[in-house]
Amino acid sequence: LNHPKLSLCPSLIMTIAFAVRWRDPELVGPARKTPRETKRLSDIEDQAGLRWHVPFVLFYRGRGGDAGADAGDPAAAVRRALGEALVPYYPLAGRLREVEGRKLVVDCTGEGVFVEADADVRLAEVEAAGLTPPFPCMDQLLFDVEGSGGVLNCPLLLVQVTRLRCGGFVFALRLNHTMCDAVGIVQFMSAVGELARGLPAPTVAPAWSRETLDARSPPRPSFPHHEYDPVPPTPFPPPGDMVMRTFTFSPADVAAIKKGLPVQRGGKKATTFEALAALIWRARTAALEIPAGEDARLVVAAGVRGVRDLGLPAGYYGNACACTCRRCPPPGPCGASR
Repeated sequence: LNHPKLSLCPSLIMTIAFAVRWRDPELVGPARKTPRETKRLSDIEDQAGLRWHVPFVLFYRGRGGDAGADAGDPAAAVRRALGEALVPYYPLAGRLREVEGRKLVVDCTGEGVFVEADADVRLAEVEAAGLTPPFPCMDQLLFDVEGSGGVLNCPLLLVQVTRLRCGGFVFALRLNHTMCDAVGIVQFMSAVGELARGLPAPTVAPAWSRETLDARSPPRPSFPHHEYDPVPPTPFPPPGDMVMRTFTFSPADVAAIKKGLPVQRGGKKATTFEALAALIWRARTAALEIPAGEDARLVVAAGVRGVRDLGLPAGYYGNACACTCRRCPPPGPCGASR
């Protein structure tokens, strides 16, 4: 695996510069022997919208003093805990294959990728520059190891631990989305954390059970699924005219937004999710100047773990979401969904 040994992050919002030194990437597999087998993903995990890698980054403070103090080596602790966690979660150390009908399966080969690095910066300096997305040095804290970025026949999991000068560290992870949704990856990361802290086993035992979410044969949809309708081309502005910003809504902001909403039938009040989703949806529709007569869509991924009839077991870490779609013509408030 070829990679540069040293890279400079020139700025975080033009206020800080630091160097990152990587050690050679290594394959970290399960700490003990696991089954060498092929496991099918669920039918909902075959969809094209999940075939990409999701990055995460978490920042941790040190226990005080410099990195060489008695705080221990976070990279070594995470590497050990990762190997232990991959024993019950061994499919995450596999490779994704495609079989007949574009069906996805996991070849459980027992290989994950781990990167260890050091950054010449303190967490306080990074915090002062801002930790909200878009984070301009993400490629330094989660190195794109050559041969790891594909969806098929590539590592499903990439982990990098970067030690900071203050004794803190950065834990960054990239995961193939076909394997887990947000709840599933948090469950796995929690297992790594528990094992790193010395627990003998994760408090939640993982469950595969992907067949639970397979389609009926033959499929019997009971209503139109507009979330999968073709989307007409959107007249996006040129890339140079687009910027990314992070907005934080405080409790006071949310209260002000809700205050301006009409009272719903029966006196029901909008939830925080409904209020913010409607606000962002309307703002986006107005900004894109979607022509009258065309639908403005809002698609939301809704978790189904709480649906009793599905019978998903505790510890299920696969994708357990269904997309819901709301459509209305701009402008003006939305009426009934069509």
